[in-house]
Amino acid sequence: MFARFVQLSLFLSLLAGPVAAQDAEEYVRDNILAIFYHELGHALIDLRNLPIYGQEEDAADVASVMLMHLLYDEEAANQMVISTADAFLAEALEEEGDIPFWDTHGANEQRYYNTICIFYGGNPDARSDMIEVMGLPEERQDWCPTEFEQADHSWGNALAEISTDEPGESFVLGDIDDAAPIIAETIRAEVAALNKDFALDTSLPISVQSCGEPNAYYDPQTKSITMCTEFEQHLYTLYAMHEE
Repeated sequence: MFARFVQLSLFLSLLAGPVAAQDAEEYVRDNILAIFYHELGHALIDLRNLPIYGQEEDAADVASVMLMHLLYDEEAANQMVISTADAFLAEALEEEGDIPFWDTHGANEQRYYNTICIFYGGNPDARSDMIEVMGLPEERQDWCPTEFEQADHSWGNALAEISTDEPGESFVLGDIDDAAPIIAETIRAEVAALNKDFALDTSLPISVQSCGEPNAYYDPQTKSITMCTEFEQHLYTLYAMHEE
């Protein structure tokens, strides 16, 4: 429906099937978008009073995957999902076995497989090479189309309800700190793109600012999303771990 292409960078030579090589900046940009879509999921749950059956963090993860599936062409979406999953795996390695099971977020290794599975389930024929490279076990593969159908029934319908053919101004740029240039550039471009795709009943301010830690969050009190500048360097660190 949207078939958005990634306009900020070019894909490099193919490694295996549809899986494209990338550099650090592409990896950071892909993950910033995935993180932003996660927070947008939280925002939509609050602003549109969407029902949640389970943990909200899990629902926001699924929203991120569905937005990548819906908004981008096949090659771009593949690369974004691979970058996102790789970051979860790098986070798991950084934990060195000290997994915070108490956290509201799922374990990073499980988020890795959930992300791959739901995306794969949306187009199994075209995405079979991706799951082979990413190591999704056959036991899980069989369930992925059903998992995608469940995600599409919830988030697909929710996103369809706010889709529009008339550009609007629901998504508003707040304070943008250029100390994190990739985040700032990405959010500016994404706000413009979202206003062409979706319309909300209220405005949603989106800011880029220092938070003192690599983080991003939706604030239900101010009804706004904040992307923290510290996340940019953190993602470069995760990329370096992935390359080792």
